[in-house]
Amino acid sequence: MNRSPAIETLPYDKSLLAAHAQTIADNARELAALGWTPATSSNFSMRLDDRHAAVTVSGRDKGRLGADDIMVVDFDNRPVATEARPSAETALHTQIYRRFPTVGAVLHTHSRVQSVASRLFAGAGKVRFEGWELQKAISGYSTHESVLDLPVFPNTQDMAELVARIDAWLDAGKPLHGYLIDGHGIYAWGIDMAEARRHLEAFEFLLNCELDLRRLHA
Repeated sequence: MNRSPAIETLPYDKSLLAAHAQTIADNARELAALGWTPATSSNFSMRLDDRHAAVTVSGRDKGRLGADDIMVVDFDNRPVATEARPSAETALHTQIYRRFPTVGAVLHTHSRVQSVASRLFAGAGKVRFEGWELQKAISGYSTHESVLDLPVFPNTQDMAELVARIDAWLDAGKPLHGYLIDGHGIYAWGIDMAEARRHLEAFEFLLNCELDLRRLHA
């Protein structure tokens, strides 16, 4: 008797994963070309549903990323239907998806500007942007006559500790549109990949401006 081949049952939409994997790979290569993902650093993700996200596999060269370099994790940071290993920082992605149900993409990069700014402003615990026109590129900001704080959290290899610090910031009622990690890089997100890219590029520009002002006033 001929038996029909088993049908693979996955807890997420396989076609959506394929589309998201390609989107992540394409954007990762573009960001790598800008020099923002040196030495296989950085990680990127997109929401699949209210329990799963597509995320870059740990240790892959982002300048050569392909759809096969993207895996699925659940919001408890466990790999789903794969032997691949996600980044240790996956918990920072899933935290954003849990806290912000409308977020569809999270980007983490390590540009030189982001890394230097994270050290320079670590003592203050935040970078405060005021009066810059490009603040309007961040969702929820419609005028340069506003104050936008980008927090800088201490670096640690203990992801649970870092997640707790970010939760504490949010629980205190402080708005969060992105953040730096001291000596590390930036996290930015949006409702989709396009908005996440816009936010990431806006923060990069604003950080460049603040660093230039520091040099000019030195």
